[in-house]
Amino acid sequence: ASTASTRTGSHKTHERSPWPALWALVIGFFMILVDTTIVSVANPAIKAALDPDTNNLDNVVWVTSAYLLTYAVPLLITGRLGDRFGPKNIYLTGLAIFTLASLACGLAPSLEVLIVARAVQGLGAALMTPQTMAVITRTFPPQNRGAAMGLWGATAGVATLVGPLAGGLLVDGLGWEWIFFINIPVGIIGFVAAMILVPQLPRTAHKFDVLGVVLSAIGLFLIVFGLQEGEHYSWAAWIWGMVAAGVVVMALFVWTQARSKGEPLVPLDLFRDRNFSVANLAIAAVGFTVTSMALPQMFYLQLARGLTPTESALLLVPLAILSGVLAPFAGKLLDRTDPRFLLVPGLLLVGGSLGIYVALILNDAPIWAFLIPSALMGVGNAGMWGPLATTATR
Repeated sequence: ASTASTRTGSHKTHERSPWPALWALVIGFFMILVDTTIVSVANPAIKAALDPDTNNLDNVVWVTSAYLLTYAVPLLITGRLGDRFGPKNIYLTGLAIFTLASLACGLAPSLEVLIVARAVQGLGAALMTPQTMAVITRTFPPQNRGAAMGLWGATAGVATLVGPLAGGLLVDGLGWEWIFFINIPVGIIGFVAAMILVPQLPRTAHKFDVLGVVLSAIGLFLIVFGLQEGEHYSWAAWIWGMVAAGVVVMALFVWTQARSKGEPLVPLDLFRDRNFSVANLAIAAVGFTVTSMALPQMFYLQLARGLTPTESALLLVPLAILSGVLAPFAGKLLDRTDPRFLLVPGLLLVGGSLGIYVALILNDAPIWAFLIPSALMGVGNAGMWGPLATTATR
């Protein structure tokens, strides 16, 4: 009777369309991405308003760095929290934290308060992000996952457009504070939609690997903080020591995970699957590339070439439009073909477009020329994110 009941419950779960839940989660995912790109456009204005007395950019860069630090470090832990307490509950908690932190960012009276609020915002984003992927993999059957990842990729493309454009318009028209205030209505709508549409998925009685949590948090913090602050401290010996210590702690973390008799934070058996390992390596590489590109690009266009925030954002229009339009088609094609047919050209196009950006910057090329690598990167993005995510989760 128990088996029959389980099968019936499972059948009912599969009968429910997973698309409304995904659309609800996309709102929060969209907001996280928009917030990252909006801030990159607004950094010069934030510096002028809150840090006008210094000539270097080190302080204002922490508006971005604090967010990325608290976003990256807890991800292993927040993924496990979703398994234990349910993806929906952790997602809603993260969304509430992110939205309230956005209000605090907009009201920040000083750069120090803004940096702290951005750190809290990053923690909210860290709680949300793993749950989005968990809901996709647990509600969509493998043969339909490519289309779901296509929507996920299209969302990233549209956010790439909306973030800089909205940031430029808001900074030029209303002030930098409004790049954070705009998150509040979006966050409320996303919270209500997720509350109604996202199902409560079965929880698993996971144990928390306390040693793994502590070691991963310390190791990632040491590495990420060392890399972020290295340039500021001229790569002093203690910075290299911090990074080296982080590597040693992460090696110890992997060793304890391999020897764990209970339930490790990261089951290393997963990495015996070649596609999972290679896809994760590629996701790390392209994530590093895309994240590190926006900040120096916007400073170059606005400070070195004299463009306004809106004008510099317009140079990303080809990237966003082509990525957003092509990603759903790539997702549907992904369900019927080998992911490598999309992935290899996509990665090559993104790498090539970055090379073109470098050449244009070094030669002070005319501004219109920056539209060319932007378009190439848009096509490459469409064939990159969806196939990588699908391959990793399949």
